[in-house]
Amino acid sequence: MNYNEESTCFAEYTAVRGGGAGLIDLSSRGRIIVSGSEAVMFLNGLITNDMKTLAADSWMPAAFLNVQGRLLAVIRVLNRNDRFLIDTERVTHSTVLELLSRFTLAGDFRVTDATEEVATLSVQGRGAANIMRAVFGEMTANLERGKVLTAPFGESTLTIICATHTAEEGFDIFVDVNEARQLRRALTDAGAIVVGEEVSETLRVEAGIPRYGIDMDETTVLNEANLDDAISFTKGCYIGQEIVVRIMHRGHVAKKITGLVFDGQTPLENGTKILSDNDQEIGRVTSSTISLRLQRTIALAYVKYDHLAPGTKIKVADMTGVVAELPFIRGSWYGGSSSRVELICGLPPDVR
Repeated sequence: MNYNEESTCFAEYTAVRGGGAGLIDLSSRGRIIVSGSEAVMFLNGLITNDMKTLAADSWMPAAFLNVQGRLLAVIRVLNRNDRFLIDTERVTHSTVLELLSRFTLAGDFRVTDATEEVATLSVQGRGAANIMRAVFGEMTANLERGKVLTAPFGESTLTIICATHTAEEGFDIFVDVNEARQLRRALTDAGAIVVGEEVSETLRVEAGIPRYGIDMDETTVLNEANLDDAISFTKGCYIGQEIVVRIMHRGHVAKKITGLVFDGQTPLENGTKILSDNDQEIGRVTSSTISLRLQRTIALAYVKYDHLAPGTKIKVADMTGVVAELPFIRGSWYGGSSSRVELICGLPPDVR
């Protein structure tokens, strides 16, 4: 990636990490509307989080599992009073739609694919709140995490939530596709810089956010993927619950996703083997990027439990490195902007 100071990538990256705001188009994701008097009952038996605790105008993460407790999809569920909006990644859109649609004949449970009718734009960065205030006024000023705000826009109504895809402050906006161009223009006129897919991916890896189809798939056990906020350990039965609870009571999984930081700047391919300092295979890389902030290669990887301690030395290809806590960068979403790996890697004090 070209990160010289005159490049487009540099401008996009620094807009998000440097105190401004970037605009990321998430419209390729899938969006499904679920409604009906029995929607909560059916959804509660299908997903890992507790629908009965999801109040109106709130949202939560969740997952669909198979009976072996392995991931079929990771989702967000927004309670919009008279219906639920389910948001998922592009690669799991058809899976979620199929899982839901099979129950439409079993009761008052209606499923509508809204992917082509609703667009999703995300404003990310320390300055995201300023951009939102410039476009929407003060209505977003007190929006709490986990809450859903609906507001008129153009000829329709849009939905806003606080969400991060970068470890920086952020807002996701669900808008009628016919109003998306107008909204995009309003956000960029307010100062948001459009961020492309390449830079978005670097920001995602720095934030330690796993992506379905890259860092997790139908072979991944839920407990391995750092998705604890998507699980209710107190709700009743759902598909895959027995395995999830059994692993919880056992204490830990055999392997888990974690961060790796290297002393070089060489890209790594998905599936690259990870070796311990005594040359034993202990895991595999899933995502990697060269971080502009950290000035080195970082990666998400599944590593065996005995080697998960931060600072554990590892080897990959021709590089040496260490295991690091996620996220790699604790940006404004966490109330700061410092690196998680600063103490481990001896990064200079000005790398913030």
